[in-house]
Amino acid sequence: MSDEVHLHEKSIVEFDLRVAQASEQAQRVEQKRAVVELDIRRGDEEVAGLDARQAEARQSVVRLSDEQRLVDEKLGAAQRRLFDARDESRLRSEGVRDAMAEHARLVERAATLALEAARLEEACREIDARFTARRDEQQQIAGEQDRLRHALAEASRALDVELARLDAARETVRGADEAVGLVRQQGEQQETAIRDARRRLDAVRASLSEAEVGRAKAESDLAHLASICVETLQTDLDSVIAEVEQLEREGEVSPDWRTIYAEEPEEESAPETESTIPPTATAEAIGETAPEVLAAAEPTSRVLTPEDAITELKRKIDKLGPVNMIAIEQYDELEARHGFLTTQRKDLVDSIASTGEAIKKIDLTTKQRFREAFDAINLHFQGMFASLFGGGRAGLTLLDEDDILESGIEIIAQPPGKRLQNVQLLSGGEKALTAISLMFAIFKFKPSPFCVLDEIDAPLDDANTGRFLDMLRVLQAETQFILITHNRKTMEIADRLYGVTMEEPGVSKLISVKLN
Repeated sequence: MSDEVHLHEKSIVEFDLRVAQASEQAQRVEQKRAVVELDIRRGDEEVAGLDARQAEARQSVVRLSDEQRLVDEKLGAAQRRLFDARDESRLRSEGVRDAMAEHARLVERAATLALEAARLEEACREIDARFTARRDEQQQIAGEQDRLRHALAEASRALDVELARLDAARETVRGADEAVGLVRQQGEQQETAIRDARRRLDAVRASLSEAEVGRAKAESDLAHLASICVETLQTDLDSVIAEVEQLEREGEVSPDWRTIYAEEPEEESAPETESTIPPTATAEAIGETAPEVLAAAEPTSRVLTPEDAITELKRKIDKLGPVNMIAIEQYDELEARHGFLTTQRKDLVDSIASTGEAIKKIDLTTKQRFREAFDAINLHFQGMFASLFGGGRAGLTLLDEDDILESGIEIIAQPPGKRLQNVQLLSGGEKALTAISLMFAIFKFKPSPFCVLDEIDAPLDDANTGRFLDMLRVLQAETQFILITHNRKTMEIADRLYGVTMEEPGVSKLISVKLN
C-alpha cells in the first residue's frame, strides 16, 4: 500500500511539474502579449510606419494563436492525464484524498489558464479593431489631403493675382527709377556748373596773383629806377620827379590818360553822360571818373598830371587787395578733400545698397527656413497630439500669412469627443497635455542634448501620465531628461533619483538612488 501511495505521490509531483511548465508558458505568452501592446503603441506614434507595424502585429497575433493552440493541446493532455490519475486514485485507495484535493487545485489553475487564453483572444480582437480604426483614420487623412490640395490650388490662384500686383508695383518702381535718373542728371548739371564757377574763381585768383606780382615788380622797378637815377644822373629820384613836374607845368610832358585808364573795369557810373560832370570839377575828381565818362567829356585829348596818374595807379593797386600766396596750396587741399568726400559718399551709397540686398536675402532665407520648420513641427505636433490624447486632431496656424516673420501662431486642438476649438478653451490638464505635445514636436524636429522639465506632469491624471511616460521613453534615445516631479509613476522610469531628506529637525541631507 505504501508503494502505491509513493507511486501516486510521484505522479502528483510529475503533474505539478507539468502544470508549472504550463504556467511558465502562459507567463511567456503574457510577456509576448505585452510586447505586442508596446509595438501597437509605437505604431500609434509613427503613423507613417503603420502598415509595416500592422503586418508585424498580425504576424505576432498568428504566432500567439499558434502558441495558444499548443498550450491548449498541452492543457488538454494534462487534463486527460489528471482524469486518469483521478480514476486510478479513486480505485486504489481512499487514503489519497489529499492528493485528489491537490489535483482539484491543479484543475482550477488549468481553468485559470483557459480564461487567460480567452483574454488573449479578446486582446487580439481589440488589436484588430484598432487596426480598423487606423484604416479609417488613414481615409480621413486622405480626405484632408484632398482638401489641402484644393486649398493649394486656391493659394496658387491668389499667388498669380499677387504676382500681377507685383508686376504693376515693379512698373511703378521703374518709373520712380527714371525720375531718380532725371534728378541725378540735374545734380550732375549742377556739379558741372559748380566746376565752371570754380574754374572762373581760379582764373580770378590767377589774375590777382599776376597783379600782385606786377605790383611787386613795379616796386622793384621803382627802386631800380631810383638807383639808376643816382648812377646815371647823379641825383636822387625826388629831384627827377620835381624836374618832371616842372616840365609838366610848362606843358612839355604829360602822362597818357588812355594808357592809365585802359585796363580799369566798368563801374556803375559808366552810363553817366557828360552832363553828370560838374563844370567846376577839379582834376582829382576828373581823375576818379570812369574812362567812358571822360571819353564822352573829352573825346580827343585830356591833360593828366603825374600826381593824378600816380593816385589812379595807387587806387587800382589798393583795389586789387592783398595777394593770397597760399591760394594754390589751399586749392589743392580742398580738391583732395573733395575727392576724398566724393569717394566716401560713393562707398556709403554702395554699402547701403549692398546692405539692403543682404537684408532682402536674409529675410528670404529666414522666411524659407521658418516655413520649413513650421510645417515640420506642425506635422509632428499632430502626431504627438493624437498619441498623447489617444486620438483627436490638432494643428498650428499663422495669424498673418503675408508677414510670417511678425505673425503670431494660434494652436487649435480637438481632443477625442470634443469639437475643434482654441487651446485657451480647454481644461487645465488638456492644456498641459497639448503643451507637452508641442514641446515634444519641437524636440522631434530638432533634438536637444538635454531637457529640464519642472512639474510638467502635475496637472495630468494617471492615464495621461502613462501616455506621457511612454512618449518620454521614446525620446530618451536622443535627449537626456531631468524631471522635477512628485509623481510616483514618473519616478519609476527614472535611472537615478535625487532628493532632500530631513533625518533630524533643521538638518537637510541630499540623497541619491541609482535605479538602473
